[in-house]
Amino acid sequence: MELEELEMEELETAVGGTYTAPLCGPHEETELRAPQNSSPLASSAAVPEQRSRRKKGQKKKRANAKAATQEGSSAASTAASSEAISQLKLWRRREQKNIWTVDHIQGTKLRMNKRRRPSYRPEDQEAFYRLLEDPVIQSFLEADIFLKVSDKYLLSMVVEYFGRVGLPGHLYNRVHFFLALYIASDMEEDNPTPKRSIFQFLLGKEHWPDLYKEFLKLKVEFFHAMGHRAWVTPELCEEIQAQNPHHWVWSRVRQCAP
Repeated sequence: MELEELEMEELETAVGGTYTAPLCGPHEETELRAPQNSSPLASSAAVPEQRSRRKKGQKKKRANAKAATQEGSSAASTAASSEAISQLKLWRRREQKNIWTVDHIQGTKLRMNKRRRPSYRPEDQEAFYRLLEDPVIQSFLEADIFLKVSDKYLLSMVVEYFGRVGLPGHLYNRVHFFLALYIASDMEEDNPTPKRSIFQFLLGKEHWPDLYKEFLKLKVEFFHAMGHRAWVTPELCEEIQAQNPHHWVWSRVRQCAP
C-alpha cells in the first residue's frame, strides 16, 4: 500500500503536481510547479498565442521599416530637388553671361562682337561700399600709398568677383573682400610682393605666418565659386566706376612709383 501511494505521488508530480520545499526560515515555504509546456495540451494551446505575437511583432517591424523608408526617401527627394534647383539657377545664370553686339557694318557684311555680360548686381556694389567702411580695410588702403594692390581697377574687379560668386550681398565680409582683391592682384600684377601685405592686415602681424596657408586654401574655394573666371576687361571696370563716379574710392589712380 505504501508503495502504491509513493507511485501515485511520483505520477502526480510528473503531470503537474506540486512539491513543497523549505526556504531559509523554518516557516517559509514555496511551491515549485512543473513546467506548463510539459503537458502536450498546454504546449499546443501556447502555439497559436506565440504565432499571434510573432505576427504582431513582424507587422510592427514592417510598419516601422516602411515609415523609415518613406521618411528617408522624402528627405532624399527634398535634398535632390534643392540641389536640382540650385544647379538650374546656376546654369541659367551662366547661360546669360555672353551677349553679342554689332561691332560695325561694312557694305553687306555684318561683324558681330562677343561681349561678356557683367555679373555684378546692385547688392554687390552695396556690399563693396559697405566694406570700405571696415576699419581694417581702411587701414590697408591707407597703407598702400603707391596703390600697387588697391588702385581703382583692382577694386572694381572686387565688385565683379562678388557678382560671379553670387552670394547674397549682406553675407560678404572682410575676408571675402581680401580674397577677391588677392585674386585680382594675381590676375593683373606681375610682382607678388605687394599683395602679401594683405596677410598682415587681415591675419595680424604676429599670426599671419601661421595662418596665411589657410587664407590660400580659401582663395582656391573662392576662385572655384567664381567659375574660374578671373579676367575682367578695363571697360567693365570703368562701367562699375561710372555707377557712382564721385565716390572717393574711384580717385585711387596709380602713379609711377619713385
